[in-house]
Amino acid sequence: MKLNNKILMILTGLSLGSAGCKDYLDEISVSTTTSDTYYTTAAGYNDLVRSCYPLWRTITQERDLVLQGTDIFTGSQWNDGASVQNAENAYDATLNSNLQSLQTLWTYLYQEIGRCNTAVTRAADVTGMNEEELQVRLAEAKFLRAYAYFQLVQQWGDVPMPLTETVTASKKAERVASATVYAQIIKDLEEAENVLPPVASDYGRATKGAAQFLLARVHLTRGWNFRQSLGGSNADFKSALDYADKVIAAYPLANKYSDLFPQHSKNPLQQGNPVQNDKNPEIVFAVQYSDNILTNENPLVNTTGNNAHSIFGGQVETVPGNIGRTSDYNRHQEKQTVTPAAYRMFDPRLDSRYAWNFVAAQYALKDQNGFHPSKTDNSITIDIKKGDTVILFRPWNDPALPAEKGLDVGGVKKYAVYNVPDYGEPGEPTGFNDRFIHPMMWKFWQPNIEYGDAFGTTDQILFRSAEAYLIAAEAIVKGATGGTLGGAEVYYNRVLDRALGANAGAEPYMAQKPGEVASLDSVHYRATAATISIDMILDERARELMGENMRWYDLKRTGKLIERTKAMNPWTKLRGELDDHHLLRPIPQGEIDLSSPSIEQNKDY
Repeated sequence: MKLNNKILMILTGLSLGSAGCKDYLDEISVSTTTSDTYYTTAAGYNDLVRSCYPLWRTITQERDLVLQGTDIFTGSQWNDGASVQNAENAYDATLNSNLQSLQTLWTYLYQEIGRCNTAVTRAADVTGMNEEELQVRLAEAKFLRAYAYFQLVQQWGDVPMPLTETVTASKKAERVASATVYAQIIKDLEEAENVLPPVASDYGRATKGAAQFLLARVHLTRGWNFRQSLGGSNADFKSALDYADKVIAAYPLANKYSDLFPQHSKNPLQQGNPVQNDKNPEIVFAVQYSDNILTNENPLVNTTGNNAHSIFGGQVETVPGNIGRTSDYNRHQEKQTVTPAAYRMFDPRLDSRYAWNFVAAQYALKDQNGFHPSKTDNSITIDIKKGDTVILFRPWNDPALPAEKGLDVGGVKKYAVYNVPDYGEPGEPTGFNDRFIHPMMWKFWQPNIEYGDAFGTTDQILFRSAEAYLIAAEAIVKGATGGTLGGAEVYYNRVLDRALGANAGAEPYMAQKPGEVASLDSVHYRATAATISIDMILDERARELMGENMRWYDLKRTGKLIERTKAMNPWTKLRGELDDHHLLRPIPQGEIDLSSPSIEQNKDY
C-alpha cells in the first residue's frame, strides 16, 4: 500500500484556568504521552520515520530552481499586460538573496533534514521493536537525509550540516565544506544500501535500489568535482557506473515511454476513462500520491495532490471554442515553459516522446458562431463547431508556408497555424490565442480530475532506470570502464531505441543548432563509439527526462549551464548576465538574518 501523509501529531494538554471559571472547568489530562515516550515505542518510531516522507511532495513541487534558467525550460510573468523576465531566467540583479524560491527550497530541505535527524537520533532509544525492522527504518531516514543534503550542496555549495536532532534554539549556522557534505551523503547512502530491502514492506518506502540509484547520481556528480571542491576523483565515475549497472539489472525498462505516465488522449473530447498505472517496474523511487482526497494533501502548502499536470504551460482558456475553466484541458499555467529550442531536440517523425510530451493541436470544446479570426479584417467570420481544430502546431522540421497558415495572419486555414519560431516570448493577443503561443507540455497530464492548481493523484517519479542507463553512458565518457552492457553508446542507444519503438535502429534527426529557431539544419542523434559526447547525452537527457526535476543540476554538473542556457533560453539570451558566479545560488537572506554570527554569503552576491 502507498504511504499516506498522516504526520504524527502529539496532543498535549492545554491548561486553561482563571478565578472566574474554577467552579465549572476541571482540567483533565487527556494524554500523558510525549514525544520522548512515544518515539521509543515501535508504533511511535514507525510514525516518526513515516513523517519523513510526505514533505517530499512539497519539495518536488518547488521546481523553479531545478528547471528554469536552463536550455529547455524558461518562464515569464505578466505585469500590466507586458511580459517580464523572472529572476531564475534573467540571472540579473533580481536573482539575489531575497528571492522567494531560494528561501522556500532552503527551508523545506532543512525541515526534511530536521525530521530525518530526529529519526536517526531517537533510534538508539527504541524498545520493543524488531531489530531488523528498526534498522530498516533508520536506513530510510538516512537515505532521505542524504537526498536532501544532495540537493542543498548542489544549489548552494558549502552549507550547514546538522546531523542530530535539534532540541534547543540556536542561531549558530556554520557552513561545512562541500567535500565533507558529499562524504556524509555517501556514508549515509552506503549504510542505507547495506540494510534496505530490495522490495519495501509498504510500496513507496526507500529500497536498496533507491539507495544504489542515488549513489550512482551522487558519485557521477562528485566525479566532475565542481571547482575542485567536492573531493571527487575519476574513481567516482567507476562507482557511478557500477551502481548504475545494479539499478539497470534490477529495474527493467518499460516497454514504451508512455507507459510511465498517466494515460490520456490528446483530444479531450475522446478522453474516456483511462486506467492509470504508476507502479511500473522501471520506477525506482517516487513521491506518493493517492486518489483519496483525505490522504492527498500537500503539507505546508494549501494544495491537494500532484500539480505536475497543470504547470507546464500552453494557454488554453482563451482559445476559441473553449468552455473556460474546466477539467477537459484543466489549467495549464505558465510556470514552467518549454523553450523553443527544446522542441527542436526531437525528431517529430520518429521519436515517440515528441508526440507524447507535446500537444500538436487544440480542439474546440463547444460551438462558437461568428468568430472573427483576422487581426486586420473584421469582416471575416467563421463558425467553429465542437471538435474542430482551432490551433495547429507544426513540427520544427516541417514548417507551414505563409499560405498554409490561418486566416488570422492572412493565410487560408480556418484555424491558427504556428511554426516553432512563432513560439516562445509572449506576444500581442491574436484572434486564436492570447499571450502564450506554444504547445502544451502534456507529459504528466492526467485526465478527468478537478480543475485547479493541483489535484493530481499520480505519483511523481524521482528515480527510474532509464536515467541509470544515461548515468552509465556519462560515466564511461568520463573514463569509467567495465560496463556490463559495453560502451557508452550501447547504454545511450538502449534508451533511444525504446523511444523509437517500431523504428528502433533508425537514425532520428534533431536541429543542429536548437537555439537558432528558424534554422532547418539537422543532425542525427543515434550514438556511435566515435560520436557520443557529453552534449549528446545532455540532449538525450532532455528528451527522456524532461520536467523530471533535474535539468539545472545536469547542466551545472557537466559545466554546460552557461553555454547551453545562453544559446537556447530566450530570456537568458536576451539578458546575457548569466556567468560563473551563478553556478552557486545566493544564501537566502532570511537565513543570514537569523544566524549569529551571520552565515557567509556566496561570492559576488
